[in-house]
Amino acid sequence: MPMALLVPIPAQVLPELVAAAGERASVRFLEFFAANIRNPHTRRAYYRAAEEFLAWCTAIGVPSIADVQPLHVSTWIEAATHELAAPSVKQRLAALRHLFAWLVNGQVMPSNPAHTVRGPRHVVTSGQTPVLDPAEARALLDSIDVSTPAGLRDRALIGLMVYSFARVGAALGMSVEDVYTQNRRLWVRLREKGGKRHAMPCHHNLDEYLVAYLDGCGLRDDPKGWLFRTVGRGTGKLTRTVLPQANAYAMIRRRAAAAGIATKLGNHSFRATGITAYLKNGGTLEKAAAMANHASTRTTQLYDRRRDDVSLDEVERIVI
Repeated sequence: MPMALLVPIPAQVLPELVAAAGERASVRFLEFFAANIRNPHTRRAYYRAAEEFLAWCTAIGVPSIADVQPLHVSTWIEAATHELAAPSVKQRLAALRHLFAWLVNGQVMPSNPAHTVRGPRHVVTSGQTPVLDPAEARALLDSIDVSTPAGLRDRALIGLMVYSFARVGAALGMSVEDVYTQNRRLWVRLREKGGKRHAMPCHHNLDEYLVAYLDGCGLRDDPKGWLFRTVGRGTGKLTRTVLPQANAYAMIRRRAAAAGIATKLGNHSFRATGITAYLKNGGTLEKAAAMANHASTRTTQLYDRRRDDVSLDEVERIVI
């Protein structure tokens, strides 16, 4: 049976150079994103990089994907360094390296033109994610009106990210049954990046927030349903639809503005806020890494903002 009958390929999703290389190249290209990359965020980022690069190659007259050379990749990457931050450029180069390696293994290309191209140097010693002072985090949580399902949900979601160091993706991926009792203590079960499962006991504040949310919104009778859900328009009640990450971000910005917090927060800010607060109160980096489900303490150090306080104190010594 012809491959075209087994795998229908919509031409509009294929870059011109890939479509021109034939059905085998087209199938292999789509397989890279469908079968080789499991994380949806990575899949979107890599596809966008590949699409933009191959469109650029078409614009400068490269006749076929098999004719892409290291010079083409290095020229495109060099141009990107003038428009994007180093991490973004390195991500684009990584996307091309992995894609072309996949195509080489599938005998679509003779060699990997991105293999020898070097990206911009980038050394990270401290993360860039905005964090909250513990007093600000407390004020934000206390400012939420919990007389509505939306308020109960939002306080529970923010509290979960602060007190369990959960990534927003892991938090939004939870079902009701992922909040459970063990040894007379409430626990949460998270599914982190790479499919890793991670369980954490709840801080007493988080325990209070989750219990109030589950009971106040009547979620305990739906153990397989999503824990964090959208609110129906006009009803003010929770639906059975999972809360999208973009909606969570909009909620956080809205809640921060209402609490008078000027810091430009993101979904990741609460993870960094919780880790920093834990370390300030005598916690160890090794245990923080375990709680955050980091493979290395080097990653956890990026969330440690205790040095920011030292820098601020020293700046105030400049008395003029």
